[in-house]
This record gives sequence, C-alpha cells and structure tokens, in this order.
Amino acid sequence: MPAVFTDVIIVMVVAVVVTLLFSRLRLPALVGLFVAGVFIGPHAFGLIKSPESVEQLADIGVIFLLFTLGLEMSFRRMGRLARVLFIAGPLQVVLTGAAGFGVGLMLDLSLPQAVVLGMLVSLSSTAVVLKTMTERAEVDTPVGRNVLGILIFQDILVVPMMLALPLLGGEEPHISMSAPALVGVAIGVVVLVVVLAKWVVPRVLYEAARSRSADVFLMVVVAICFAVAALSARLGLSLALGAFLAGLIISESEYGHHSLGLVMPFRNLLVSFFFVSIGMLLDPGFLADYWWVALLGAIGLMLVKTITGTIAVQALHYPLRVSLGTGLALSQVGEFSFVLAAVAAGNALLPENLRQEFLAVAVLTMAVAPVVMSQSAHAYRLVERLHLPRWITAGGEVSAAAEPSYSDHLLIIGYGINGRNLARAAREFGFRYAIIEMNPQTVREEFARNEPIHFGDATNEAVLAQAGAERARAAAVVIGDPAATRSIVAQLRRMCPALHVIARTRFLTEMQPLYDLGASDVVAGEFETSIEIFHRMAHYLDLPEQAVRSLEQAIRADHYSLLRRPEDDRTGAYEEISRAE
Repeated sequence: MPAVFTDVIIVMVVAVVVTLLFSRLRLPALVGLFVAGVFIGPHAFGLIKSPESVEQLADIGVIFLLFTLGLEMSFRRMGRLARVLFIAGPLQVVLTGAAGFGVGLMLDLSLPQAVVLGMLVSLSSTAVVLKTMTERAEVDTPVGRNVLGILIFQDILVVPMMLALPLLGGEEPHISMSAPALVGVAIGVVVLVVVLAKWVVPRVLYEAARSRSADVFLMVVVAICFAVAALSARLGLSLALGAFLAGLIISESEYGHHSLGLVMPFRNLLVSFFFVSIGMLLDPGFLADYWWVALLGAIGLMLVKTITGTIAVQALHYPLRVSLGTGLALSQVGEFSFVLAAVAAGNALLPENLRQEFLAVAVLTMAVAPVVMSQSAHAYRLVERLHLPRWITAGGEVSAAAEPSYSDHLLIIGYGINGRNLARAAREFGFRYAIIEMNPQTVREEFARNEPIHFGDATNEAVLAQAGAERARAAAVVIGDPAATRSIVAQLRRMCPALHVIARTRFLTEMQPLYDLGASDVVAGEFETSIEIFHRMAHYLDLPEQAVRSLEQAIRADHYSLLRRPEDDRTGAYEEISRAE
C-alpha cells in the first residue's frame, strides 16, 4: 500500500478517536484535531512517514476554506451589518493588532515580525464562536450580531493579510508589468468578477441545475473554484484570493446556498487535515518545558482581546453588558491565524520558538473559549462593582426619556418582531406603552417615527426607572438573550413586586428559572410552535374544533407538562381527544 494512503488512514482514525473524546468532554473539535496532530507528529510518536502528502491535502483544504468563506459572504449580508463591519470590526483589529505589535517589539522582534504577531492575535475563531453561540441560542441577540459582524470583517481581512505576508518577508511581487498596467489588471479583475457574478456564472449554474444531477452541479462548482483560483495565480495573486473571489461570485447567484451545502463536507474533511498538520508542528517537549509561558500568554491575550473587543463595540454606543459579552466571545485566537502562521513561517517571519509558543497559546485559548463565553453575565457583575460612569455602562444617553406623567402603561423590553407586534396592538387599542431597546440604529429610526422608545440596557435599574417601570401596569420581556431575560425579570421583580411580568423564552427548560426569578407568566416559543402544529394537524385530520380547543386550553393550564410527560404517559393526550369526540 502506498505510504500516502497509510498516512491518510492514520490521520483520519486518530482524528476521529480524539475528536469524539473531546466532544464528550464538551471541548471544541478543532482542539481535538490539533491534539491528534501532536500525537502522530514527528515530535511525539512519529506515525506519519510522508508529512508532505498531508501538507498537500492541507493546502487544498485552505483553498476550500477560503472558497466557502466567499460562499458565506454576500454584499447584501455585509450591508445589514454595515456599522459593525466598518466601525467595530476595524477598531477591534487595529487595537488588538497594535497590542500584538507592541508585545513583538518588547520581545526584540523585527518590525515585519512584530506586524505578523499583531496579525495573528487580531483574529478570532469563527468556527468555535458561532458553534458555541448557536448551541446557546445567542446568534440573534445584540451580542451575537456584533460578534458576527466583527468575525465577518476579520475573515475578509484574512485575504489581504495573506497577500501582504510575502511582501513583509522581502519577496518581490511576481508581476512583471508597469504601474499603469497593474492598475489596468486590478480594474480588469473587478470587471471580470462583476461580469461573472451577474451574467456568466448564474447561467452556467442554471444549466448544471437543469441536468438534475448533483454530481454535475458539484463538478461545475468545484471547477469554477479552481478556475478562478488558477486565474488569480496567473496574475501573480494568491490561490486563496482566487478561491475567495470564486465563492463570492457564486454567492451572488440564487445557487449560493445549494453550492455551499454541497461543498461543505469536502471542506470539513480537507480542512481537518490542515488543523492536524498544524498540530504536527507543536513540540510536546517544548510545551512541557515552557507550560507557564503558554498559560500566562493565554491569560494575557484573552484579557487584551476582551478589552479591545469591548472598546470596539462601545464605540457603537452599546451598553457595557453587550460590549463585554462581545469582547469575551472574541477573546480567543482564530483558525485563520494558523493559516497565516503557516504562510509567515514559510517566509521566515515567525521564528520557531515563537511559533511553538503561539501554537500552544492559540490552542489553549480555543479550548477554554466556550467556558469563557458562558461566564459573561458573571464578568459583567464583577465589572459593575467598579462603579464606572453611567455613559460607559449604559452605552450613551437614553433616547426619549420617559415622561413623569407615564403611569399604568405597558413596558415593552425588546423591539424585535414580538416587541413590534405588542406595540402595534397597544396602539390599536389606545393603550400607552414605552419601549426599551439596545440597538442604537433601531432606536434612532423608531424615535424619528415618534415611537416612545428608549435606548439602554434593561438589566440596569436606572434604565428601567427612566422608562417608568415602577409606574407600569405590565411589562413584557421579549428579547432573544436568555441570560439577559433572567436578569431583567429579577430586576423588575425587585423594583416592582406587584408588576405583572410576562417573559418570552425559546425552550421549555428555560421556563422554571424565569418563574423562580419572579415572572408572572412565561411563553416558550418551542411550546407555542408545537401547539400551532398540533392545531393545524388536527384541522387537517377533521378533529372536532371544540375538542381541539379544549385540549389546547388543558395543556396550557397544565403549564406545558403534557408535552413533557414520559413516553409511556403520553397516551393520556390521545385519550383526551377520544373522549372529546
């Protein structure tokens, strides 16, 4: 059997075993891939006989990584996060990069090497952060949206960073043409991307889709990826930039999501070889001798990145709770940093000892990232004890301050779809209401429409008081952040013991904690969805309307316990339907 097949089998078997173990320990799979690389690498058991073959697969994985990054982007998506992309994103990267650059100079690195260190530490892990936030249902919260916007900016910045590394290493650009010709080529590339995205690629993909063959469609998508990457290389640019442009071209068509779904399994497989190959570079002996350097480096880096991320979001006038949560979520090193580190090492920009220290620190920060993100509420409570100025904790002035004459009104906390519907209903029935919202742009737009909206963090007692919480008749907490919902409910109950508080949550398991904190009523999206599905299915099956409504009322009166009964007890639900018939 050829050595390359033996190496691939070893990589896959060890990676599967280690990542399964890490999954059981609730640690990121990426860290498991690094550990697998350490085990099979030349510094440990030396199981790989042909490291070059693994590195070649890793290079293809990087191309697919940049290609899928382009597929996940779109000009429309970036437009929705414009303020975060163009203000918070650059500010976070510049501040963190400057800190890394300063540390590099303190370590007596050359200017190019210090710049590279700043690049490496400025990026955060899209894979680890978004996976953790998805599991915690926090993607559609203010913290989640800010994190997503900054991560997108960082991911876009990877491409110019990769282009800059060879230049920092003293390599001359491989373009033998004059400056005007170079400008012409750049304009030509932009025109080509627009033409391909608007007319050529959608037509080609349409013909591939008409074949009704997934194989044909996949081959066309991969061919576009490699063709644009090869064209980029011919022009003296990088394969990675070409792959990114290819993904961006396809993402602008109606076939972007389908293409991403087809390519993802290949990307995940090939990228795993890249992370394993990075782990093969880590020397366990070095880590054993300098474990304290890795530990102190990880703690220091996470503190610095938390501060810079917090400052970046504070610039958008968000409350400190949101800014701090965003900073903590961005406090680890990103997977693209390993891509940059590999390129930097190839250009003599990353000394071997510093590379080993960076790898150890990066893996450690990624391993503890989910735990750090889960402690954002505790971190905010600790920061509160510092008694910082209100313009920092509240994120700016509260718009449209509540009038002293407000009383017996409805207080709406959160102005998403639930908050908007509540406000609309209150207007229809002539009921007075006040809104608290943390998105500054939403507040500005709605305030211009004469909505009684207030900007601020509703976990803050002063913000609630300014919106007339103590004189309100009822309050509805309809935000998407579970931790903030619990904090707001507890705050409202402390301030107003007699206030009727209704809280919205996503899952049944989150209901009891909210009742314990003082919520008068809790509505779970998971439960209401199940009721609506049951109602429509009952209508389709021609079950008696009165019987169905009676059962719905019984389920609600039973505080959702019917849907949470053990499997053997659920027959009672069907018996109730039968009796009603």
